[in-house]
Amino acid sequence: MAVPMFDADQHYYETDDAFTRYLPKQFLDENRAVRVVRTPDRPEGRIFFGEDKVTFFGVNPVDAIGWPGQLLEYFKQGGGKGDAVTGNVRADDIPESRHRDLRLRWMVEHGVVGTLMFPTTAVGVEYQLQCDVPALNATLTAFNRWIEEEWGFGSPESPIYSAPLLNLTDIDWAVAELERVIAQGAKLVHLRPGPVGGKRSPADPAHDGFWARCAEAEIPVDFHLGNSGESVYYSALWGETPSAPQHRFSPFQRVTSFGERAISDTLLALVTHNLFGRVPNLTVMSIEHGSEWVGPLLKKMDRAARMCGPKDWTYGVLTERPREIFKRHVKVAPFPEDNILGLIELIGEDAVVAGSDWPHPEGEVVPLDFAARIEGKVPDHTYLKVMHDNVAKVLGLPALQTASAVTTDVQPN
Repeated sequence: MAVPMFDADQHYYETDDAFTRYLPKQFLDENRAVRVVRTPDRPEGRIFFGEDKVTFFGVNPVDAIGWPGQLLEYFKQGGGKGDAVTGNVRADDIPESRHRDLRLRWMVEHGVVGTLMFPTTAVGVEYQLQCDVPALNATLTAFNRWIEEEWGFGSPESPIYSAPLLNLTDIDWAVAELERVIAQGAKLVHLRPGPVGGKRSPADPAHDGFWARCAEAEIPVDFHLGNSGESVYYSALWGETPSAPQHRFSPFQRVTSFGERAISDTLLALVTHNLFGRVPNLTVMSIEHGSEWVGPLLKKMDRAARMCGPKDWTYGVLTERPREIFKRHVKVAPFPEDNILGLIELIGEDAVVAGSDWPHPEGEVVPLDFAARIEGKVPDHTYLKVMHDNVAKVLGLPALQTASAVTTDVQPN
């Protein structure tokens, strides 16, 4: 059964001026800008915020990246050799990763009728800007304007639905920027997983105005893998290096500080801090965090809820099992190597979305390779929802709905 895919996870590679093209001159003059530095002896760009190197990256991913699907190939060969996805190509070697028109043609050729589009560099930069909130706000606004110009916020005619980046540290700015990007046509927004400013839950009622506006506008909020700050929070406590670049994380850091813990803790907070009780029409999505953490989280949330009395809940008692709240409000994109069939059984066919992570080395060689992981193993209506309808619906776009609406000539290249 061939289905045109609505991909929940694709990426672009940013230009060097993505953070500065629209940045107010004041921040450039005061050296409070994110910039790419290249020198004759080090042509691969290093990313700085002011005088401080952005530690999440060794070099700018644009200059040294693995090819699409490289990590899957690495695992097929047994892994365990280190340097699983280090730079064999430059972003310009994958021109569809740099240019919207080329990507749109590429999507047609590969059976992708729409995609959610996320940054590469920006999700590793934002955390380090929290030390300067005015610069953080100005940088994200400038970056969102760059997204709009280079990639667009999406439409049926140009179905690349790019996610502007927001941050709740300054809630007044967050609401204002949310309103601005909605007015410019944004269909989704991105938040970094983890505590806000290292001290508040994203589900603190102080942020309810932001969440309520997202729900009112039917804007899903996506949490995508990036630098959540956990390496800083945990590593030093255990004698590890907090500022190690992500490709040099130790085994301890890969377990505690890279991905699963951040999204699990964030969604734990959203559910148990009663955000969905106060904002019942809200949808959030977990993108590029895989799904191995979902089962343990649901089990632990339900157990904790049974152990707590009415006075133990931080922001109000939940009126139903936490797992049921999660299943109703959260969409999850599993990794290709995850137990996808088990995830569908656990949280339901309406809560699972197919994401290729293209063109990142951690993802599929081509997006429709994902189809083979569930095709013929689930009912047709489930396959249709995971491959297309669930993503389309969260954007308010038409679903394919029935197998008779599916084209049969779409195959992976």
